[in-house]
Amino acid sequence: MKLARAIHFDDSDQRVYAIPARTGEWCLSGGFEFSNWTEGDLSGKARQAFANGWFGMETSGRVTFVAVTRIEPSEMDLLTDLLAAHFVTYYGAPSAEAARPVAAEELAQMAELCDEHDENTLLTVARELTPAGVRESYRVIQPDEAGLDQFAIHGSLDE
Repeated sequence: MKLARAIHFDDSDQRVYAIPARTGEWCLSGGFEFSNWTEGDLSGKARQAFANGWFGMETSGRVTFVAVTRIEPSEMDLLTDLLAAHFVTYYGAPSAEAARPVAAEELAQMAELCDEHDENTLLTVARELTPAGVRESYRVIQPDEAGLDQFAIHGSLDE
C-alpha cells in the first residue's frame, strides 16, 4: 500500500500557507476542508491552500508537493484514528467512532491515487470551485523527471 508524504524543495510553503505542513508527514488531498467554501472564502493564504495545498495529517497544515511512498497497515490505522479525531474536533463529528469510516474512506481514496504510481513520484493538486462544488485535478511528476536541478539553486561558494 502507498500513501504520500510532504516534501519541500525550498521554503516557499512557509510563506504561502497559514499553516505549512511538516516535511515527511503523511498527507492526503484534504478537499473536505473546502466543501462549503464560496468565492468569498478565496483570498490570501486561504486561496493558496484551496488552490494547491495537500493536507498534512499531523499539523493540519498544507504543502505544495507530496511524494508517493510505502505505508504500513499499522500506520494507516493510526492515521485513520488521527483523521477521525480531526473530524470530531474541527467538523463536529459526533464521535471518533462515527467519524472513523469517513476518515478511512478519505485515506483509501488517497491510497488509490498513490498506488498507481511508482515510489518517489511527485504529485501536485489543483482545485477550482464549480457550480457542482470543488473539482480537484492532479499533476504527476515521475521520479526520473524530477531532477534536483529543477529545484536547486546552483552556484559556487567561491564567488
